[in-house]
Amino acid sequence: MHPNLLGRRWFLRVGTSAVFGGLVARWSSRRVAAAAEAHGVRANACILLWLNGGPSHIDTFDPKPGRPTGGRFKAIKARAPGMTLNEHLPRLAERGDRLAIVRSMSSKEGNHARAQYYVHTGYAPNPTVVHPSLGAWTCALLGSEAADLPAFVSIGGPSFGAGFLGVQNGPFVLAKAGAPPADVAAPRGIDRARFARRQAALDAMEQRFSEQTGDAKVEGRRHVYAKAIRLMQTPRLDAFDLAGETEATKRAYGDTDFGRGCLVARRLVERGVKFVEVVLDGWDTHQNGFDRNKALMATLDPAFAGLLDDLNARGIFKTTLVGCMGEFGRTPRINATDGRDHWPQAWSAVLAGGGVRGGIVHGGTDEDGANVVGPETKVPDLLATMASQLGLDPEHTEATPAGRPISVTDDGTPIRALLL
Repeated sequence: MHPNLLGRRWFLRVGTSAVFGGLVARWSSRRVAAAAEAHGVRANACILLWLNGGPSHIDTFDPKPGRPTGGRFKAIKARAPGMTLNEHLPRLAERGDRLAIVRSMSSKEGNHARAQYYVHTGYAPNPTVVHPSLGAWTCALLGSEAADLPAFVSIGGPSFGAGFLGVQNGPFVLAKAGAPPADVAAPRGIDRARFARRQAALDAMEQRFSEQTGDAKVEGRRHVYAKAIRLMQTPRLDAFDLAGETEATKRAYGDTDFGRGCLVARRLVERGVKFVEVVLDGWDTHQNGFDRNKALMATLDPAFAGLLDDLNARGIFKTTLVGCMGEFGRTPRINATDGRDHWPQAWSAVLAGGGVRGGIVHGGTDEDGANVVGPETKVPDLLATMASQLGLDPEHTEATPAGRPISVTDDGTPIRALLL
């Protein structure tokens, strides 16, 4: 992964790639926004629930009861024809009419780092270029230069960054949800007047450096500094603070860091943040898999269901795309330590809201969950679907600093069967 630092320092650590990314965003965002408006964008924002470690599809969204591979869990019927879920996802099952479960995901990346990169970017890792994540593309092409909140936020763990689009289009990382982020206030003893004097001194040095060297990076740094200052001074930092939420609302998401992260994600998209990733770690269940999965689902179920309910109650479910996935699935065979190993050949992803058809199962696996039956769904196609709902053209291309053209996805095509 490519972690970014918290708060103000995250915005200030920039280099050539950040400047290039800023130039990309300035000339591209207006064109992309106009195209999105012309084509009727369905989603204003995306919330990605990232199940880090690779959840077992058989033990979550594609149960195989009665089979030797099925394990100890039961399956329950969801509120949608032909849809079943694990018995430890009862609240999600009740909301099955809002879910589109893709059971035909398949890839060739069975290594955690490579698969995480692939599912975030739509590209297999390549030593010659660092690809932007979908969140970074969204930030660069749909974010506002004048926004006081970051366009791309990651909660609960570092996400993948912006690659050649520049550090300022990577995620603002909030290690733990529920309170305003650390390191966004001016240092003690520095009032606004003194801060302004320091800012003026920096501007003067930057101007002198620019005149003496003609270095194009100066203008890019100025944009990043301005972004950091807007975050430090905005009254909307309360978007990160749950103090104003009712106890009933907080209980609905579950008393967990992940649940609070999902609630903060809702607050952020309400205030115009374009892409929020909330991380639930721990799904690398090689050992003691059933007990661990049960505990993880006890966290996921209320948080995911609570998010769907809250978005719907606030009238923004239809315009907020929600995704839930990890980097791959897990073996049908249960290993000697009561767990399952890596299995990229067949796994599941879930979408909801944002113009996605609810109450459907797309694709499927064989009776043991080992292989996809029928056409496989490739990772670039899933990301192309998400991108298109946000108003991004999956074929939209930008040039790297070396002049190499890279598109939003690696030849991905939106899955029309998932869309309204």
